[in-house]
Amino acid sequence: MALLTALPLSDAQRLGREFGLEVTQIEALSVGSVNSNFALTTAGGVRYFARLYEEQDREGALAEVSLVRALAGAGVPVVECLPRADGAVVGDFHGKSFAVFPWLDGVILCQGRVTEDACRKLGAALARVHLTTPLVPRPTEGRFRIADLRERLQRVEEGGHRAYFEDVARIRERLSFYEEERAKLSAPRGVIHQDLFRDNVLWTEQGELLALLDFESVCEGAFAYDVMVTICAWCYGARFELHLVEALLRGYHAVRPLVGADVAALKVEGAVGCLRFATTRITDFSLRAAPGQPPVRDYRRFLARLSAIEAGELDSTIARALV
Repeated sequence: MALLTALPLSDAQRLGREFGLEVTQIEALSVGSVNSNFALTTAGGVRYFARLYEEQDREGALAEVSLVRALAGAGVPVVECLPRADGAVVGDFHGKSFAVFPWLDGVILCQGRVTEDACRKLGAALARVHLTTPLVPRPTEGRFRIADLRERLQRVEEGGHRAYFEDVARIRERLSFYEEERAKLSAPRGVIHQDLFRDNVLWTEQGELLALLDFESVCEGAFAYDVMVTICAWCYGARFELHLVEALLRGYHAVRPLVGADVAALKVEGAVGCLRFATTRITDFSLRAAPGQPPVRDYRRFLARLSAIEAGELDSTIARALV
């Protein structure tokens, strides 16, 4: 995952010329689950990261580019795409937007290398993203609203994938429950990343945060949702690692203090985040797995996170971190 569209070298060379690049090599990258990503190498030996947008239309791709530029101007560590020779920012490949980014050498942490220090720095960086809300273009509500998740679940059912029906029914029921709980809250909202997993953050070998990547899913949403998605992504191995949860929350809180309305929403938003990723891992991984092969990512791990959140496993840690 993910290579949804093949990009022959001849087409990469044509697209590369639009960005002033003489491409000599292309390598498909098995990263991400939504877009097709590639490493390009030029005649001078310089590498670039290229992306074909599989779900976002041209308007969506341009909105992401504009937002990332604004985030960079606000001091958030991001990677801006290259402009084309004609001043535009995205190319086109059979109706799909194509963008090129500088290749940034950095380290992606495996779960075993995630430390309290890394979580504190990550929490602080996420808070800085949220604080840019008044300074950047207002994004859309995104592609992962509860209504969007229900549509995905319906496709699983209509496709006759009976092995998932029991869990789909559970996800549906919990989505309805938390939709009602959300309506009772008034959590602060603004620009959220929505997908800050370990493979979307680069670090130096010395442990400094180098860049936040992949703002393809950025939208307007509750800050508490983004915090909890990031906790679920970075602070869970076989179970929630509470010292990492506390460090991430302290790092965030030191830059953008979580107010009462944020704190009140953390449990509900964390549950919704788990339900989102359980759903998308069914549709994007389980249903795409080769016959007889396990999916690259198991949706049941997010149902396990959901159970832990609902059981209150994070409650005392959250309270302690925000004192």
